[in-house]
Amino acid sequence: MKLAKSVVDYLNSSPWKEELEELRSILLETELKEELKWGTPHFTLGGKIVVGMAGFKSYYGLWFHQGVFLKDQSKVLVNAQEGTTKGLRQWRFQSGDRVDTDQVKEYVLEAIVNQRAGKEIKVEPKKVSIPDELKEALACNAKLSEAYDSLTPGRRKEYAEYIGSAKQEKTRLSRLEKSVPMILQGVGLNDKYKGS
Repeated sequence: MKLAKSVVDYLNSSPWKEELEELRSILLETELKEELKWGTPHFTLGGKIVVGMAGFKSYYGLWFHQGVFLKDQSKVLVNAQEGTTKGLRQWRFQSGDRVDTDQVKEYVLEAIVNQRAGKEIKVEPKKVSIPDELKEALACNAKLSEAYDSLTPGRRKEYAEYIGSAKQEKTRLSRLEKSVPMILQGVGLNDKYKGS
């Protein structure tokens, strides 16, 4: 799927166009700023994401980025990845669902108040262990070590996980061999799959 270049572009390409436009009109009545992030509409306050919206195959909905702090008196919010997602909560709508404008606005206004109050779950970055095969290669090759150190933390993590996740040493060595030229070029393992 191609990333949208604008909110209107996203809405026009969605099978939930009318439903998302209804949610958008509610969000635009607030002080939130509409932006396009990761190809989907998001609404921010002071540069921080408060809520996003998107449509999928069987539902469309709102994503409250710090939704864990919402009172959720109507019990409409879900954690899509229990045990993984800390702060994000979704409000899903399906075909035929009636959107209660006042109720949606109430949740959004509470999310704005929470954002202003600084309520936020800080995500602790996972400590990534460098597999022995990669450690050894970095210790033996100064140029490779320098190139690896100059990569972004995310790219270093991609390589460490890619090499280290193989169960057999033979596979880890094969992955290392494949990765070395890419590390030396300063590119990420998955760069070719990321949009330009």
